[in-house]
Order: sequence, then C-alpha cells, then structure tokens
Amino acid sequence: MVAGLSLSGCETNQTLGRSQFLLVDDAALEQSAAAAWQEQLKTAKISKDPVLNKRIQTVGARIAAASGLGASGWEYVLFQDDQPNAFVIPGKKVGINTGLFKVVKNDDQLAAVIGHETAHVLGKHAAERASQQMAAQGVLGAAVGATSGNTQKAISSYGGLGAQLGLLLPYSRKHESEADRIGVDLVAKAGYRPSAAIEVWQNMMALNSGAPPELLSTHPSDKTRIKDLQDYIAAKGYK
Repeated sequence: MVAGLSLSGCETNQTLGRSQFLLVDDAALEQSAAAAWQEQLKTAKISKDPVLNKRIQTVGARIAAASGLGASGWEYVLFQDDQPNAFVIPGKKVGINTGLFKVVKNDDQLAAVIGHETAHVLGKHAAERASQQMAAQGVLGAAVGATSGNTQKAISSYGGLGAQLGLLLPYSRKHESEADRIGVDLVAKAGYRPSAAIEVWQNMMALNSGAPPELLSTHPSDKTRIKDLQDYIAAKGYK
C-alpha cells in the first residue's frame, strides 16, 4: 500500500528543485491547521508591544512580497513567550515569540527568521512531513488523488494530527537546511542583508551553550547551520 501511495503522491517542487511525496492538498492542510492556530490564539498570551509588533508586520510584509506567494493573507502574531522561537503553520500563519529578540538584534536578522519560516511554506514542508507520517501509518489509502473533503477526513482520522499540523510535527534536518537556503534568497530579494542569517545562528549558539548533540536533535546543530549558510551565501555572491 505504501509503495503504491509513493508512486501516486509525487510531484516536483520548482523552488526546491526536487520531487516531493505529497498526499495532502493545500486546501485540506490549511483547513486542518486552522484549528491549531485558533487554539494557539486562545490559549497563548499575545504580546501587545507596539514596537515589536510593528517590526514583525513590516518585515513580514516585505518577505511575503518577495516570496511570490502573494502579500495578502499572511498573519504575523507576537506571542509573550521567553523561548527564542518562531514557527509557521499552513495558511500563512506565522508565530513569533518575544524571546526570539534575545537572538534577533536588528531587522536584517528578523528578516532571516521570517524568511526561514516563509521558506517552509514555499517548500511545502508541512505537507511533505504529514504525508510521510500518514503513509508510514497507512492512513490515506484511497484518499490519494481524491477530493479535498475525502482528504480532510483522512487527515482528521490520523489521531488528531490535522488539528496540530505545524505545531507538533518537527521538520526534518533536510527541511531545515532547505529552509535556511531558500530563506536567505528571500532575505536578499526583500532587500535585507543575507549574512544576517549567520548572525542569528551565532547568537543562538552563544545562548544555547548547553544544547544537545546534533545526533539527538531533528535540527542541524548551530555550527553546522552556520557553516552551511556561510558556504551558500559565498556561492551566491551575497553579502
């Protein structure tokens, strides 16, 4: 069954330059993720800091315009949370913690973070990750190639996964590396400084001196990301 799903669920992502295993259509994914976003808005504390909110809206708008996904429909919310983190869920919903500003010192660095999250959308990483998980469990079956409604039912049947997409499913190291590179391209296109992405991870490394070894994490280590970003920025001729 899984082998059959693989054959019928592959398509080429031009941004990534590779084929992807996608069993979930965008409409179903966004509908499923909307519940998680609404729950987050209800339960989490939202920051009203006027300066930080203006910054994320301004920088976010420029990155969105550079993405080619359209400037409308994006939602950027600042959460009162000390963890230096940001996330994106399907439907152009981006969450940024106030704690992120412990490692983000200027708008170029903020653009690097928002560019990275936007890159996950361009890369359809949430859909790919969900599809891999579902196929491993044999959940979708006949829903492959079916209507959005049928796909939605299949998503919902997967232990509530649909209601938590983007918040609980971690991206793979491959996804994170792709988002780093695409994010740098978006930063450059939006008129920000690409090398700021390196600075973000240098700041993160300084903050997380006791971070777990790379083998114990789904994300590349800060050192690995810094080296990969340095190589990519140099290869592209960015500053």
